[in-house]
Amino acid sequence: MPNWSIYLTPGATERQLGLCCLGAGEQDNRPGATPERALGCHALVWLKEGRGQLLHGPDRQLYEVRAPAMLWLYPGVLHGYRPTTRWRQVWTLFSGPATAALTTLGHLDISQPVRRFADPRPVDRAFTRLLRVSTTHNAVQTVAALYDLIARAAPSSGDGVAAQLAELACTPMTVQDYAAELGLSVKELREAVRRTTGSTPQELVLTTRLNTAKSLLAEEDLSVAAIARQVGYDDPAYFTRLFTARVGVSPRAFRRFGSVSGRKSSF
Repeated sequence: MPNWSIYLTPGATERQLGLCCLGAGEQDNRPGATPERALGCHALVWLKEGRGQLLHGPDRQLYEVRAPAMLWLYPGVLHGYRPTTRWRQVWTLFSGPATAALTTLGHLDISQPVRRFADPRPVDRAFTRLLRVSTTHNAVQTVAALYDLIARAAPSSGDGVAAQLAELACTPMTVQDYAAELGLSVKELREAVRRTTGSTPQELVLTTRLNTAKSLLAEEDLSVAAIARQVGYDDPAYFTRLFTARVGVSPRAFRRFGSVSGRKSSF
């Protein structure tokens, strides 16, 4: 496999996309230690072949690595490779304001610099796509491929708590009741939702109710009062105030202007 690389310099408009791909490439390393260094941006390194160790962090901790595996490198954090066999890798560099949100959501977790996958094929395909589009100079496609790669390579909470809570969200209950229904303590519920969504159970319930209300406004011939009851609010006036404050328009205005169907209101 020939070594190759491309380096990109995003402009101001491209940076508004939230993530910027700064470079990508493929590389072979022979057995032996590589120079230690710290990057000025984030990096993902997909080890396709080989094994060895990753030196990572100020304490120079060594992590065992065996392909296929993803190495997550962070700005300003010391790292180095210690291949014990041929080390075949592909890589990408990226930065942007979205990295803060991705950190909050658990996709960028400095405590997990090495990740392996039960089925590495989706990650491998995502990285292959990113490498391909990075050479096209199409910023939107490149950023989309980068987001897709990060999403596929990020750790999964594996507990499905956020999805289960969303299914219960339109049933009026307290956070304590939701936790009890899911067989969790309130603390466990909060931690599980934070790992998956970066927010709180209360926020997940609220956004789920609003999303459901939007679907009903757009697709059903129901009154606002009926929709309010279906999403967990007995007081339609309170629901209207809440919807307006969070969505930016009233339920009636959303039905007229915020949906494709253009259904008429049924008050």
